[in-house]
Amino acid sequence: MPLDVYRRKRDFSLTSEPRGAPASRAGHAYLIQKHAARRLHYDLRLEMDGVLKSWAVTRGPSLVPGEKRLAVHVEDHPLDYGSFEGTIPKGQYGGGTVMLWDTGRWTPVGDPHAGYAKGHLEFELHGKKLGGRWHLVRMHPRRGEKADNWLLIKGEDEAARPEGAADILDERPESVKTGRSMDEIAQGAPAHRGGRARKRAAARPGVIGKAASITAASIPAAPMPDFVEPELATLVAATPGGKGWLHEIKFDGYRLEARIDASASPGKRVRLLTRSGLDWTGRFGSALVAALGKLPVETALIDGELVVETEAGASNFSLLQQDLAEGRRDRFVFYVFDLLFLDGRDLRDSPLRVRKEALAKVMESAPPPLRLSEPFEVDGPTMLRHACRLSLEGLVSKRMASPYRSGRGKDWLKSKCAFRQEFVIGGFVPSTAQKGAVGSLVLGVYEDGRLRHVGRVGTGFSQRVARELRERLSTLERDRSPFAGSLSAEERRGVAYVTPELVAEIEFRGWTGEQHLRHAAFRGLREDKPAREIVREDGPAAQGAPAREGKMPRSGVKLTHPDRIYWPEDGVTKQGLADYYAQVWSFIAPFIVARPLALLRCPDGIAQACFFQKHSWRGINRAIKVKKDTDGEELLVIDDFDGLTALVQAGALEIHPWGAPLADIERPDTMIFDLDPGEDVAWSDVVAGAREVRARLEAVGLPTFVKTSGGKGLHVVVPLEPKAGWNAVKDFAKGIAEAMEADDPQRYIAVATKARRKGRIFVDYLRNARGATAIAPYGVRARPGAAVAMPVAWEELDQLTGAAQFTLDTAPSRLANLSSDPWSGFRRAAAPLPSAAGGKRRTP
Repeated sequence: MPLDVYRRKRDFSLTSEPRGAPASRAGHAYLIQKHAARRLHYDLRLEMDGVLKSWAVTRGPSLVPGEKRLAVHVEDHPLDYGSFEGTIPKGQYGGGTVMLWDTGRWTPVGDPHAGYAKGHLEFELHGKKLGGRWHLVRMHPRRGEKADNWLLIKGEDEAARPEGAADILDERPESVKTGRSMDEIAQGAPAHRGGRARKRAAARPGVIGKAASITAASIPAAPMPDFVEPELATLVAATPGGKGWLHEIKFDGYRLEARIDASASPGKRVRLLTRSGLDWTGRFGSALVAALGKLPVETALIDGELVVETEAGASNFSLLQQDLAEGRRDRFVFYVFDLLFLDGRDLRDSPLRVRKEALAKVMESAPPPLRLSEPFEVDGPTMLRHACRLSLEGLVSKRMASPYRSGRGKDWLKSKCAFRQEFVIGGFVPSTAQKGAVGSLVLGVYEDGRLRHVGRVGTGFSQRVARELRERLSTLERDRSPFAGSLSAEERRGVAYVTPELVAEIEFRGWTGEQHLRHAAFRGLREDKPAREIVREDGPAAQGAPAREGKMPRSGVKLTHPDRIYWPEDGVTKQGLADYYAQVWSFIAPFIVARPLALLRCPDGIAQACFFQKHSWRGINRAIKVKKDTDGEELLVIDDFDGLTALVQAGALEIHPWGAPLADIERPDTMIFDLDPGEDVAWSDVVAGAREVRARLEAVGLPTFVKTSGGKGLHVVVPLEPKAGWNAVKDFAKGIAEAMEADDPQRYIAVATKARRKGRIFVDYLRNARGATAIAPYGVRARPGAAVAMPVAWEELDQLTGAAQFTLDTAPSRLANLSSDPWSGFRRAAAPLPSAAGGKRRTP
């Protein structure tokens, strides 16, 4: 059968590609699909004999006559594949994003069957982007070569372009079917309308359609209950796809039910109820209550979640707890996502789509801090990957046709970017570094009514929270263990047992073979959930299992005082920093191993004295190697994970590598442009500046990669073939910076004078001098927030809100959920430094 090979390669229960069948009619359909699989290519398809004959054109078609493009002949595809656009799941054949880049018809020149058999197809294309005469010519196979290689060549005609003209691939990158870019397709963004792109927020790739209006005739009147037990989502390993589901961002806050009754006494018109029905109205201040009171309703029950968001726009439970503890109310946001009762009508039996429409109408002019949680009808797995890359918590997927049903069921499903759930506190270990504080918590879950021990958490609580926890737990101390069974000597060491009443929310990286938490971090107490309800969430939570993490390294270097808090407000301890580096070791190692390092050491945390260290110190761990420069000066180098752990032990909170390896120290292999914005410079201008640097570098043949600095700016990084010396690299970088200032002096500055930097971006080329350094990719910054210098794809920049978006807490989840490393092939892309300065602006 013509499509046997095509079908054998695909599991149609997992991929949305059409199964298809050969067509009996004769036609001449033509299309090209842009396909980002293991590497980007363009699939040319020509209809012959009821199927689509297919070639993978590795670099895409060229309109320059005579320019040969390799076209690998692949299996026949069904005709209905000609309308396919979307994402093939990871792990499936051809996994990646597919765009319908061009479509139309083709006209063979001569007998197409004879030409195909002979190995020379000549034809004309009549597409929306490509036209004119083309040739497909089969190459003679080399010895042992299995691939059926052809060449795609443009003929000489009016549709051809001269060498050096604009590339059609760059000129027309959009889908002819939906107008979307590859990133928009990957994110599940809706089709563009009227040829113009919709504005979209990061991780908001679609909008639910309109539903039928609610009328008094369609829903009978009913009295409003005092409280409705909320509907809960079931944890699943894979986000549901296909039709019939909508997806919402999973919030990281307190689930609340807002009860509004205009006829009640003034103090009872708005009440905020927890998931167990407790009245918490007084905990959240008057602004939220006043905003709910202004909604255009007489009576309503509204389901939502109260959060505090980071600067990057992600909800953060730790920040919410911090604000509640400090009595701060100005950062609250109440996201509403369901409407159970409205003006005498019980909506719970109505389909979710109808309830959503009614809620949207109620919220049309809602004042802050109220916001509507936007639902999206898009591909769920794609949206989850996008949310995880942006360090969000995950998704909640809901059946659009389902009624509202209290309790946990299968109509609402949650998929997470990392393992995260509540655990019962059964004991604590006092801090060895802070008097009157906890150093770690001993945790458990209930199984068959008995509390089972699951390990400890020793990072994630600030100094204040660590003291408050010690004070609260001291009142619950008891002599006997609350855990079922006996604990080992190591598990019992230093533990003070407590009555298991308090519940902690914990983020972790998985389960060990002993069923203990791995790399756990405290996120806050959950006073809205009874301890007896806490059981292990076995979704299975593989959605949070790091797909790219692999086996993490272990170090033989002992951490003393692992509970010492390095970031006081963020609760990151010495152990927490070591755990982070264990999770990202495979990513960071190529950039810090066997290179001279400059360290920012803060032995007592960022709130105390910090200092740069380039030479050895008394008591330095032998895992940190001390080498000699050519002038006899000491250089610090690490060779393995033990060395990195030794840096953590020494309080090295920032790691700044040289731009050259120790083995070839006089010839740098990395060039860096640090875009450092002055006051009043918008983030969008920093992004534009990075793209300007990229354009100038690529105009002279240099590859470019980009990373956030973890501070205020962006780093454009160039891998170099180590041929030029330090002075040449620095002079080249200086030429780029000075050319940018000369072309646009109101936007850029090439000197380090801070007084002249206001409103402008300092293009810092000085990082390229011998001995100068920059923060390592994936390195943590010694600043509040514990931001990470994160490598990103150029296409991601528009989705970021700032240089400190990724943190020590969120970076591992992002890396685990990347479909591909944006810096893969960094060293393979290395190019020699051009002899010219290359500072001219590239003409668009």
